[in-house]
Amino acid sequence: MPGFPGDRWRGWLRAVPVTQGLLPVDRSRVRADALAGITLAALGVPEVLGYAKIAGMPLVTGLYTLLLPMAVFAVLGSSRHLVVAADSATAAILAAALSGLAVAGSPRYVRLAGLAALLAGGMLLAARLARLGFLANFLSRTVLVGFLTGVGIQVAAGQLPAMLGVTVSGGRTLPVLLEVARALPHARLADVSISAGVVVIVLAARRITRQIPGPLIAVIIAISVSRAAELARRGVTVVGPVPRGLPTLGPPAFGWHAAAALLGAAVSMFVVILAQSAATSRAYAGKYEEEFSENTDLVGLGAANAAAAFSGTFVVNGSPTKTQMVDGAGGRSQLAQLTTAAVVVIVLLLFTGPLAYLPQAALAAVVFLIAAELIDLKGMRRILALRRHEFGVALVTAAAVVVLGVEYGIALAVVASIVDHLRHSYSPLNTILVKSPAGHWRPCPVAPGARTEQGLVIYRFGTSLYYANAAKLLDDITALVGHGGPLRWLVLDCAAIGDIDYTASAVLTKVADHLHQRQIRFAISDVLDPVRQQLDRYGISKTLSPGGYYDTPGEALEAFHSAQNAAGDGK
Repeated sequence: MPGFPGDRWRGWLRAVPVTQGLLPVDRSRVRADALAGITLAALGVPEVLGYAKIAGMPLVTGLYTLLLPMAVFAVLGSSRHLVVAADSATAAILAAALSGLAVAGSPRYVRLAGLAALLAGGMLLAARLARLGFLANFLSRTVLVGFLTGVGIQVAAGQLPAMLGVTVSGGRTLPVLLEVARALPHARLADVSISAGVVVIVLAARRITRQIPGPLIAVIIAISVSRAAELARRGVTVVGPVPRGLPTLGPPAFGWHAAAALLGAAVSMFVVILAQSAATSRAYAGKYEEEFSENTDLVGLGAANAAAAFSGTFVVNGSPTKTQMVDGAGGRSQLAQLTTAAVVVIVLLLFTGPLAYLPQAALAAVVFLIAAELIDLKGMRRILALRRHEFGVALVTAAAVVVLGVEYGIALAVVASIVDHLRHSYSPLNTILVKSPAGHWRPCPVAPGARTEQGLVIYRFGTSLYYANAAKLLDDITALVGHGGPLRWLVLDCAAIGDIDYTASAVLTKVADHLHQRQIRFAISDVLDPVRQQLDRYGISKTLSPGGYYDTPGEALEAFHSAQNAAGDGK
């Protein structure tokens, strides 16, 4: 029915045609998507148990992330491929934030984790209202590689004590590694054997094909051996009883003091969720030539985290690894994720009992391998080979996560991304346009006294003009005017300028006055209409001579020649 309120609500949620996300369901692909969902469950269940361990949460809450949060995003998100569930980076941030507020795994800890998820979800929904999906682009790929590498090192180092059967007191990565090195002579053979067995099984399965659920096979074998050999009685630490049944719905912890304590972590998780989910959605939308809406995904992500908060679990994120699992298994829509949720319901109702026998060393080994995959040495080497200064940014970000912790690492990652962007815009690639012998424009470096031709400079500024780089324009023009032969015209080509702020307008006014005093004609070419309107408002257009705007550099060059010919005829 036209005008029905639900239509407007649905339109606000999606902001894209209904051909995205779960809809439309391609009946010919239902079987393939369902099989991909079963594959995701087989591969993802051991993984989310590991993420729950990283977060300091009860193991069963990792399974909960594959229920309501995953299903909510499947219905509300725009991406047909993105899998939303527990994630190592956000789990590590959460653990760092909660470590001093409650005992890991306690009811208070779980409720605080729910509050953190609710805060992150609220920020995602607020970002949707403000149409801030574009903010995902401000965390560069370089910084994200460094950040995830640092998280991988930190998480992997944190699993070594359990894999070796030793106890350490350090919290940060470097102290943990030092204590592990000292404790090596006291490593327990049983724990080391279990860890080594899990690593061998998983790596062997990966070597054959990623379709084989290596972690699941390793966990099943570890549980079977533990139960048959009664390893718990032999001193091997096991997971212990895991609650059976579906999650109980209820509110997380509330209170201004708790919210204030978790606000910084929630902001960090918001940034990671925004950047990682958008990057993954964009990659798969490009792969299959589909559309997706970052703003609509924000609704799905925000609602998924709210669902996590009220279903007794922790923050969820768009997962590149799980998305790849589904894609590799042939899944092409969110029907695969709904199938996974259905499988997890069966696991929770019937198969949580055996998890009690799972050795902690086996689970730590699974987490260790997950973390090791985050250490993107190939990506770091590629950045080093192609952009050395960006490699420095990635390396500093990774080091900050390892040395200072995830919560400080993400803050540094955001700052590093902004600084890297400002570095480019602060010192743009400005050029002098010169005609080639074939009659084509070619850019030449700006140098004192450089000319487009005798008496003329066509100067192109390489980016938008703002307070930080406006002095660069003044310095360049001063160098061009103060050296070389007599200059009659200076044309500012604005092809690369998309905005001029107030400070830059004052500098441009100063440039116009400086040229006028030297009796040099100041003109502008190739200016966008919005920028032309800014120049009109700033009063800069009035400082130009009549006819001071030209559509192209070529038109400005012709006008210069005409003026020179007219001056010659006048003589």
